Amino acid sequence: MAHQHNHTDAQDEEQHHHEHGNHDGHEGHDHGSMIEDFKRRFYISLLVTIPILILSPMIQDFIRLEFSFPYDQYVLFGLATFVFFYGGWPFLTGSIDELKNKNPGMMTLIGLAIVVAYGYSSLVIFGWSGRNFFWELATLIDIMLLGHWIEMKSVMGASNALQELVKLMPNEAHRLNADGKTEDVPLSELGAEDLVLVKPGEKIPVDGIITEGKSAIDESMLTGESVPVEKGKDHEVIGGSINKEGSLTIQVQKTGDDTYLSQVITLVQEAQNSKSRAQDFANRAAKWLFYLALGSGISTFIIWMALGFPFDTAVERMVTVMVITCPHALGLAAPLVVAVSTSLSAKQGLLIRNRTQFENARNIDAVIFDKTGTLTKGEFGVTDIVPQESYETNQLLYWAASVEQNSEHPLAQGILDKAQEESVSLSKVEEFESMTGQGLQGKVENRVVKVVSPGYVQDEGYSYDTDTFNELSEEGKTVVFVLIDQNYAGMIALADMVRESAKETVAELKKNNIRSVMLTGDNQKVADWVAKQIGIDEVYAEVMPDHKSDQVKKIQAEGRKVAMTGDGINDAPALATADVGIAIGSGTDVAVETADIVLVKSNPKDILSILNLSKNTYKKMVQNLWWAAGYNIFAIPLAAGVLAPIGIVLSPAVGAILMSFSTVVVAINAKLLKAE
Repeated sequence: MAHQHNHTDAQDEEQHHHEHGNHDGHEGHDHGSMIEDFKRRFYISLLVTIPILILSPMIQDFIRLEFSFPYDQYVLFGLATFVFFYGGWPFLTGSIDELKNKNPGMMTLIGLAIVVAYGYSSLVIFGWSGRNFFWELATLIDIMLLGHWIEMKSVMGASNALQELVKLMPNEAHRLNADGKTEDVPLSELGAEDLVLVKPGEKIPVDGIITEGKSAIDESMLTGESVPVEKGKDHEVIGGSINKEGSLTIQVQKTGDDTYLSQVITLVQEAQNSKSRAQDFANRAAKWLFYLALGSGISTFIIWMALGFPFDTAVERMVTVMVITCPHALGLAAPLVVAVSTSLSAKQGLLIRNRTQFENARNIDAVIFDKTGTLTKGEFGVTDIVPQESYETNQLLYWAASVEQNSEHPLAQGILDKAQEESVSLSKVEEFESMTGQGLQGKVENRVVKVVSPGYVQDEGYSYDTDTFNELSEEGKTVVFVLIDQNYAGMIALADMVRESAKETVAELKKNNIRSVMLTGDNQKVADWVAKQIGIDEVYAEVMPDHKSDQVKKIQAEGRKVAMTGDGINDAPALATADVGIAIGSGTDVAVETADIVLVKSNPKDILSILNLSKNTYKKMVQNLWWAAGYNIFAIPLAAGVLAPIGIVLSPAVGAILMSFSTVVVAINAKLLKAE
């Protein structure tokens, strides 16, 4: 939680949850009950403040109301004492905790102001000469409670991202017993190797492997991939995704905290808990302001007394200074922006694991991309169709795709996708047969069609255009041959398809004078072919996994701030070395663990969102810190009475109103943070 300066007990409580990786929604519940507590204290204190205002002599003078009864000032004392202890309790206990930790901050500031006001006013009621400040005390506590309540509600907005993730996971699973019967058990009772049944339309309860059944699985909530993924026996499934069609039997692999979803939840928690430098700056500022409040208050008191003013006037000035030096806004400045940006980034599918690195992303001037899985989709698509003279391109595609209809192979999917793209309507395939390691065959329109590997064509002695074949192979493409009634009909080349979004990303980075670099273990020709399609000028190919981080260091040595984007285990060291490590969400656990930011949707365009959000977040923080500090620079001298000779004196109430106004401005300013 980005909320910083509420009850330390509550912070400890939250910390306890986070440390134990508790994902059952306690954080939200704990935070929610605290919001309710502040809300209740605010409303009750506000109600009691009304009679306090009516009974205060200063207010009566101000509104020209004469209202008194025997012992009315003692009733006023009683009501004020209630507000002081009931409304002020979170601030009093919070300041004790802060002082115990020798770390005075926001709570100590508020505590100081209300204790001084209450102590002085109580003395006045029991015979000290002067005016009581009970109405200022009550309004100050009300405003502070309101400020805290607003702040905590804003912070809660970001925490809700966690609650939404928690909701994705079902509570129960249908466990299959040895006799084949199912029983509904809570997820906590499932063990590794257990078998669970998932019916059509149900959420998959755990991470596991399909042992029986076939279905389309909707993983969009987890990976951002909108198209349901076809999965069958031996395929892995993620807990929280939705089974669309068939019944599945799944063998449990990961439960509880080990599941993908729990890891994502942990990442969000880490993001919300990690303190950025700007936040630490706000914490330090609150501490110094406490000392400033104390110093300014005492100095003001001494100066006013030295100038020969009455004791109560000097105390009033002192109290006002201490109230003014209580800049709620400064305590809110960074945490609120952090909360809003964490929430915004989570909605956009960016999981920020390291806030400091995320804030540093605004300075990035070089982005290194790993090729496979980052710039490319990691799935095959048709790049070239080379028919024999007697066939046309779409004819060759028709015969090949018709026979591929019954195949599960990734290459088959690529050919079928191409046929669909070219609107080639296919015929039924009969006598379909898979020739292990060589290809497949079947009858289409009573003609025997084979789609086979280069090895098969060479073994059978077919002649073909070897120059074209070699050229395509050197570009790293996979080539299949089409034979119709034992005659060579042509070849089709497939390659790992370039992501459209990668081209747009690189073009946009160029516009912003950010250098794009491609890093891959593939051969130079493959790398050049991909780089040419995407528009990347700088390519490092045939880089060994352990040398990727050296390449990052090399670019850093030129004085550049480097972001590295990758998805594999071999990218992990480079991700750790880069100034900002960005993992593609569909990548390996190790890459995700090492990265500072994870792109859940596996979309390179999200890199642009990171850079924009980082710049905007930093800008908002600076604005807020200046607003809060600027308010103090302006208000403290006024409260101390610098303009008293010309008749301008700031009362504690006006001080409190000014302060709450600056708090609200900071909260609204944080809320106005946009991702773009």
